[in-house]
Amino acid sequence: MTKYEPLTRDNAAVILVDHQIGLMTGVRDYSTGELKHNVVALAKAAQALKLPIVVTTTARDSMWGPTFPELVEALPGIEIIDRSTVNAYDDARVARAIEATGRKKLIFAGISLEVCAAFPAMTAVARGLDAYVAVDASGTFSETKHQSGLARMQQAGVVVSDYATLMVEILKDNAAPEAAAVYAALDMPWATLVGQIAASMRK
Repeated sequence: MTKYEPLTRDNAAVILVDHQIGLMTGVRDYSTGELKHNVVALAKAAQALKLPIVVTTTARDSMWGPTFPELVEALPGIEIIDRSTVNAYDDARVARAIEATGRKKLIFAGISLEVCAAFPAMTAVARGLDAYVAVDASGTFSETKHQSGLARMQQAGVVVSDYATLMVEILKDNAAPEAAAVYAALDMPWATLVGQIAASMRK
């Protein structure tokens, strides 16, 4: 069993793979609204934590269309690398972008879960890196694909989790200056409810 080593601001990066309009239409394990919410929340929380973010599409102009607009809007100024390879890690530009982050722990999310998230995550493990997949910021086209994708990743040593837990693990301290921005990005207003009540009582 591998010893637990926490995700931190200094060792983690986020890789968003193929959150494209054409692929979104086929997702069946999450509603379109929920999946969009989760991916955008992950992106915004990662930015609040100042994590490196790599974004990629595949066959943007010929098959699957552009990244969905809400995610593009949430990531101003970040280049989206378009490629033809099935495994994002097989594209030299994507591999260089990931390596340029200098991070050992890579958090992946993608559509589909069992291909676009799983393949580069398993490749990262094979290259000696630690890979995590934010399952609820990914999506796929059937329950069979969802379950088999999770099983294959876990067998390969990929850690599966939900996106909010990964971000809160990196936050680490609720007294950190970024805490309010992280919880706001995660759409967890109740996380600051007690502080709001206390502030109102002091008035």
